[in-house]
Amino acid sequence: MSVLWSITRRDLLLARRRRVEALLPLGFFVVAAGLFPIGVGPEPQTLRQIGPGVVWVCALLAAMLSVTQMFSSDHQDGSLEQMLLAPQSLVTLVFGKVLAHWFSSGVPLVLASPLIGVLFDMNAAAIGTLALTLLLGTPVLSLLGAVGAALTLGLRSGAALVFLLVLPLTIPALIFGTGAVGAVDAGMSAQAHLSLLGAFLIASLLGAPLATAAALRISLD
Repeated sequence: MSVLWSITRRDLLLARRRRVEALLPLGFFVVAAGLFPIGVGPEPQTLRQIGPGVVWVCALLAAMLSVTQMFSSDHQDGSLEQMLLAPQSLVTLVFGKVLAHWFSSGVPLVLASPLIGVLFDMNAAAIGTLALTLLLGTPVLSLLGAVGAALTLGLRSGAALVFLLVLPLTIPALIFGTGAVGAVDAGMSAQAHLSLLGAFLIASLLGAPLATAAALRISLD
């Protein structure tokens, strides 16, 4: 646990020094989602129908903007090779970096989601469900993004490949997240969608760090 928190704290301090890069996903999320009500029009029923899908798609794209930086800076300065040689488990190191990415990129999206929900004329229950689905879904984006970042480490067009590799894997989170908000807006229970989203999060927690560690070893060999 001490190694985990040391890696997390280190990456958070580095993100704090690069504030522009750290705030880029949040800025993209707010601007991209905020433009839809202007372009679609002020019809409340239309905004409520498209709101969950728009917010989730913007969250997906915003999370992908920063995943390529998860390992690239450490790879460039040689820190990543030292981490591979360390006696600690590489899975623990990977999980620490994923946790730091979620704190710096995912948590701000969750905190900003109520504001976006108001722009789409959602009621309080739908806004709360939207924030809850993002709280469960954004860690999945960080975990799956870490796998893509590790697989494309050192490649010239790595950022584009990460989008192609990771976005199809995030479709279940998109479906369950938007479905939960839609169910609440229709007056039904969102428990089934939230349970499936939670199960997807657990599966990602169990499998993604192992896959990321293996991909890092392959990329650095």
